[in-house]
Amino acid sequence: MKAFAALYAALDASTATLDKLAALRRYFAEAPAADAAWAVYFLAGGKPRQTVPTALLRATACRVAGLPDWLFEESYQAVGDLAETIAHVLPPPQRDSDLGLAAWVEQRLLPLRGQDAPAQAAALAAWWDELDTAGRFLLSKLIGGGFRVGVSKLLVQRALAEAFGLDPKLVAQRMMGYTDAKTPPSAARFAALHAAQAAGDPGQPYPFFLAHALAGEPAELGPLSDWLAEWKYDGIRAQLVRRAGACWIWSRGEELMTERFPEVVGQAGALPDGTVLDGELLVWDGEAPAPFQRLQQRINRKTLTKKLLADAPAVFVAYDLLEWQGEDLRTQPLRARRERLEALCAAHGLRVSPRVAADGWASLAALRAQARARGVEGLMLKGLESRYGSGRSKADGTWWKWKVDPLSVDGVLIYAQAGHGRRASVYTDYTFAVWNRPPRDAAEAQAVVEAIARREPAQPGALQLVPFAKAYSGLSDEEFAQVDRIIRAHTLEKFGPVRSVRPTLVFELGFEGVNRSPRHKSGIAVRFPRMLRIRHDKPLHEADSLAQLQAMLAYEDSRLTT
Repeated sequence: MKAFAALYAALDASTATLDKLAALRRYFAEAPAADAAWAVYFLAGGKPRQTVPTALLRATACRVAGLPDWLFEESYQAVGDLAETIAHVLPPPQRDSDLGLAAWVEQRLLPLRGQDAPAQAAALAAWWDELDTAGRFLLSKLIGGGFRVGVSKLLVQRALAEAFGLDPKLVAQRMMGYTDAKTPPSAARFAALHAAQAAGDPGQPYPFFLAHALAGEPAELGPLSDWLAEWKYDGIRAQLVRRAGACWIWSRGEELMTERFPEVVGQAGALPDGTVLDGELLVWDGEAPAPFQRLQQRINRKTLTKKLLADAPAVFVAYDLLEWQGEDLRTQPLRARRERLEALCAAHGLRVSPRVAADGWASLAALRAQARARGVEGLMLKGLESRYGSGRSKADGTWWKWKVDPLSVDGVLIYAQAGHGRRASVYTDYTFAVWNRPPRDAAEAQAVVEAIARREPAQPGALQLVPFAKAYSGLSDEEFAQVDRIIRAHTLEKFGPVRSVRPTLVFELGFEGVNRSPRHKSGIAVRFPRMLRIRHDKPLHEADSLAQLQAMLAYEDSRLTT
């Protein structure tokens, strides 16, 4: 635990890639295999499950530190991070522990889940008493399920490759599926990552090749004839692996999803062994993909009933062939892979992503403008000479995602909360509202603002602001600092870490979709909301109303029922 805590502190303290790489390399070369196995899991994105409720974690820290709750809260607001606050307020440890990371996780943290509150509190107090500040911080992060560190999976793979003299691409291949929660890390799994020669798991996928967002004009990419254009579907990116007489389905997030899609497994039964396809999982209705909400029904249900399978039938739409008859095709150009893919899908009755044909970039742009009506997010542009790379790299050629502009509305900032990490002292997490109906004029809107400032509850049927979305991304540091000053100057009330703000600012918010939600006061939830810009030019009474969101929702409802 000490060694991993020291590594975590070193990674957190530096912004230099080479320094982080050196720290990772040293740790992997020196750590016991069982500890290194868990370290790779956490650093590569494996999510520790929360073992103790946050309220109990906090209450135990207050008791051990001898602090009243209000003083702990003030400390937390100053620091901005619960684990860091706990690490600083606890008294000095009276004991010392040399227990390794694997033993901490397997013998202590995992068994802690499900124990009663007194047992959990006693364990926390005892463990904190044998760790220094860095160890306490790390332990609280792991217990609370909030472990994050500023390294990419690519950097972890590079460090492992350098520590053991391997090709980074080989390490990336071996790490696929490593963070799947169904198979816990072990010394044997870590040894397989860095062995000179290792027998591969037949169900293991390849690293996914990721696209870059196209910011400029597509004409800058050269002739359209050098590119394959496909629709960008709004589903789940997946690889279908057919080997050793069995089938596996892996998501881009490296989650094994085979059991969730039995009909896709059935479709893959016709494929010969030694076949790996890259593609998209979708619910398909007639000639078009269904909205993502239909697919989400499949993901969120623990039991797949016959009715659910009938109401939301899933398909796998293939758009690349990565392996054929056991041969790795990733170094071949897309042009050749695509020809084989189309022949394979035609022979075995599988669905292939269609080519989007156009006689030039202008014609393709006109087709892209129809994307939302077609139920897709835009277009994918893939270089026909590109190889299938690993991650978001341009070393093997380039794929571009040319998405349509997001849906958007203009909302009013009404609540704010401080951020985390380097933004812990700045209000960056905002709640936005729209009018329940369009105001008649500026005076009517201003009357609502004055009533809010007087803490008067909204009257049924009267004009009011209705919360509908939270967002924390999209602004620059300078813009966040500007909004932070306005929030502090116009705070009405404080509710723990949250401030109620006098309605002053209008923001344009972008999002990918809208659906019904009984959990929200507005009855509507938006997907992936972010701030597009501050609308200093727009007065409050011209902010949007629920009518705009309901019109978008009506369109989505019509797609769900057709």
